[in-house]
Amino acid sequence: MAIARADRVDREALLEFLRPRHRGVLVTTRADGRPQMSPLTCGVDAEGRIVVSTYPERAKTRNARRDPKVSICVLSDEWNGPYVQVDGRAEVLDMPEALDGLVEYFRCISGEHPDWAEYREAMARQGKSLIRIHIERWGPIATGGFPARLA
Repeated sequence: MAIARADRVDREALLEFLRPRHRGVLVTTRADGRPQMSPLTCGVDAEGRIVVSTYPERAKTRNARRDPKVSICVLSDEWNGPYVQVDGRAEVLDMPEALDGLVEYFRCISGEHPDWAEYREAMARQGKSLIRIHIERWGPIATGGFPARLA
C-alpha cells in the first residue's frame, strides 16, 4: 500500500526536484477571472526560474502579460510520481530579447543542439516568446497514495 507524502523542502531542494522534470500544467488567469490551464514542457534556467517556450498569441502568454501571478504544477514522468505546485510571477520576453533565454531553455531540457545557428534562426523565424517564472513560494513535494492513518 502506497502512503501519501507531502515533504516540505527548501529552495535548493525544490530546484533539485524541478531540474530533471519537464512536464507541467501552467495556470494563468483569463480576463474574466477564471483559470486557464496549459499543459507544457518546462525547464529551470541558471537563475533558478522556471522557463517555458511559447508564442505571443497563446492564451497563457496573453494572460501572463495581463496578470503575471501564475502557478505551475510540475509533474514526474510517471503518472503516480511526485509533483509540486509552484507560485510565482511571470515575465514574458518576445523576440529578439527572448532568443538567449530560448537557447538556455533548450539546453536545460535537451542539452546541446547540433546547430545553434539553425536553432536561433528557427526561433526568430517563428517569433517565439519565453515565459520566465520567478519562484515566490511552493507547496510540499507531494506523492499520491493512502493517508498514513490507513497504513
